[in-house]
Amino acid sequence: MSRAGKGVLLVIGGEPRVDLLPPEIYKDRSAGVLRRRILIGVVGVIAIVMVGSGASTVLAIQAQGQLADEQNRTAALLAEQTKYVEVRSVQAHVNLVQAAQQVGVSTEIDWKKYLDSVQATLPSTVAIDTVKLDFASPISAYAQPTAPLQGARVGTVTFTARSAVLPDVPTWLNALATLPGFADALPGSVTLDAATNVYKVEITMHVNDSAYAKRFTTVGK
Repeated sequence: MSRAGKGVLLVIGGEPRVDLLPPEIYKDRSAGVLRRRILIGVVGVIAIVMVGSGASTVLAIQAQGQLADEQNRTAALLAEQTKYVEVRSVQAHVNLVQAAQQVGVSTEIDWKKYLDSVQATLPSTVAIDTVKLDFASPISAYAQPTAPLQGARVGTVTFTARSAVLPDVPTWLNALATLPGFADALPGSVTLDAATNVYKVEITMHVNDSAYAKRFTTVGK
């Protein structure tokens, strides 16, 4: 390296610094690189769109297939149900009959069983002579007492008992109070039949809904 003239540095053996290519060449090269990048981006976007569209199409086809299967299954179930229309009709009639039974016997009392229980509370020397029954029905409510100390009732049993000895009426009433459905009891007159030497006692007893037989009551309902 040597100095050739004032202020001028001459380098011998260095790389040439002169670029003879016109600037348009470099602009074209840069534009080409940009175009290739844009093309690659567009192709990538198109590929992504095509993949997404294909996946959506596949999912749509699968959904249509599942919908068709469900529709076929629904049609099959409906066709199967038509076979049991008569069964459902019969079941509806059975339910209606059962409901009617429950309403019809809702106020039923097994009076034979209940009167046997009444007889069982009496002393062995006492027998029931006559019985009069008055009770509610499914379509009419039973008249309730107006006295404040009397309980609700659904029926009245008025019976006459025969006794060979002078009856202990209070003891009878206490025994009657142990019966299911007992509401209250009122003693009537005590008379002596001179011809037979037998005492007769009339007792009026009221019963509540605990005396109902409940024959058709469904357990758990």
